This record gives sequence, structure tokens and C-alpha cells, in this order.
Amino acid sequence: MNKDQVTGKIDQAIGKAQQSVGESIGSKKLANKGVVNQTKGAVKETWGDAKDAAKQIHESHRQAASEKAAQRRERVSQSVDDTKAKAKVKIEEFKERHSA
Repeated sequence: MNKDQVTGKIDQAIGKAQQSVGESIGSKKLANKGVVNQTKGAVKETWGDAKDAAKQIHESHRQAASEKAAQRRERVSQSVDDTKAKAKVKIEEFKERHSA
């Protein structure tokens, strides 16, 4: 949970309390302020959720790219090993044909 999510939840809780107290004592101003704070808190929390989602997606893409790079390195390495083995076979064949 990030800072925006935490402060958003706190703002919402404070807003609910303000609204409840305002309604209990008949203060429309305090009740309205509570609703405004709940809205601000909901926006902050949603912003925090969006940031978390973006971070998770970024991490997922980074991980996928890293895995793809590792697979490419493995294929190149295998190709080098295969080419080296083929060259050794050709060299041995050449030596056998030209040895006295």
C-alpha cells in the first residue's frame, strides 16, 4: 500500500466522522465538509491504486523483457556451440582426407 492509498483512506474516515458529527449537531457546513473530505480521500486512494497498478505492469514488463533477453542469450550461445561442433567435425574430416 502506498502513501496515497493510506492518506486517502484516512481522509475518507475523517470525512465520514465529520459528516456524522455535522449531521448529529445540525451543522450542514461540517457535514458538507465531511463529504468533501470523503471525496478527496476517495480520489487520493484511487490515484494510489492507479500508481500501484502502473508499478505492477511496469515490473511485469521488465520481468518479461528480462526473460526474453535470457532466452535470446541462450539461443545465441547454443548456436555458437553448434557452429563450433560442426567446425570441429569439418576440421577432423579435412585432416583425415589430407593426412599421409
